[in-house]
Amino acid sequence: MKRALGFMAVTLAMCVSALAQDTITLGASVQETGALANTGRYYRDSYNFAVERINERGGVKVGGKTYTLGLKILDNQSDSNLSVRQYVQLLTQDKVNFLLGPFASDFALADSSVAEKYQVPMIQGGGASDQIFNRGYKYIFGTLPVASKYFESTIAMMGKLKPAPKSVALLYADDAFDVSVANGTRELIQKAGLKLVLDQRYSSNTSDFSTLISQLKSGNPDVILVSGHETEALNFVRQAKSLNLNPLMYSFTVGVPTADFRKALGKDSNYAFGMTPWVISSANKDAYFGNAEDFAKAYKARFGYDPDYHSASAVADVEAFVKAIEVAGTLEPTKVRDAISQVNFPSLYGTIAFNASGQISLPQTVIQVQNDQVKAIYSQSGMLAAPQYPMPHWDKR
Repeated sequence: MKRALGFMAVTLAMCVSALAQDTITLGASVQETGALANTGRYYRDSYNFAVERINERGGVKVGGKTYTLGLKILDNQSDSNLSVRQYVQLLTQDKVNFLLGPFASDFALADSSVAEKYQVPMIQGGGASDQIFNRGYKYIFGTLPVASKYFESTIAMMGKLKPAPKSVALLYADDAFDVSVANGTRELIQKAGLKLVLDQRYSSNTSDFSTLISQLKSGNPDVILVSGHETEALNFVRQAKSLNLNPLMYSFTVGVPTADFRKALGKDSNYAFGMTPWVISSANKDAYFGNAEDFAKAYKARFGYDPDYHSASAVADVEAFVKAIEVAGTLEPTKVRDAISQVNFPSLYGTIAFNASGQISLPQTVIQVQNDQVKAIYSQSGMLAAPQYPMPHWDKR
């Protein structure tokens, strides 16, 4: 009996080992809890959704052999130091094959150093700071547009507005992403011939904008551009109302595309401008979800909330690995890395093709909340819809 049990145990171990050998495991450290969990969920859910769908469609084919795609996600609790340790764990203890990224540029900036040290490619759609990609690293790839150009479409649109804005205020948080946005936006403002009346950095996660709003009222800019987190955008709008701040328009790097933004502010979300690299369109298609409209419906049914560009970029991260692995015909990290640098394929997010620094190029579409709904206003092709501009004063709404 003992010999039989021992044989069964050995057989089971062999089966588990064989199963592991037939699985390609992607590892990620994601903000499932903590201050950034509301956005971190997009990555957790989208990574899972992509892996499930790819396996349903036949898995990953490598050199004539079919592999199942696996996923190992750790909760970094919105702690960047923990995130770094977890990526080391994923590679040295959990022995994952490749890395998916976290949310937020500060995290991606630190975590990508782990990928570079161990020479294992990381594809991430959560960090856009220029600093992530200007260090000469070879193993980090990103599917968000470059941060320094986030307001490029917005400023181009401003030139089409009547009355044309003449002055701008720039507010930005002190993290890597928002500093990169500000550095690029200053140049865009100067090139557009606009007057920069206030250029102010503030502490990330600040909840009190009263001093800044007082300065804004004194400088009286036509346009206010805010680069920060969604919670900061919400607080800014609430306090702009309570302190009766009335520019011609304001625009935010994050928040505006999400249903959470509109739910939190209600009618006060109207007139806010924002941006997104991803518009839900039947024109964007892939081999796994159909098109972006199909994906959005399936995502809402699966998770109970609407996807935004974070979701689409996270799915594209997984798909990029599949495309590269199949082209490389091997799981050897350096060869997969080389294949990633050459991928060029359509996805529900858009065309995925990485430049020499490891980032894709996607234009931002300017959006605005109009009548409690997000509407696409402006893209590289020009005006898509009439903006509601200038914003009415708070007491006239």
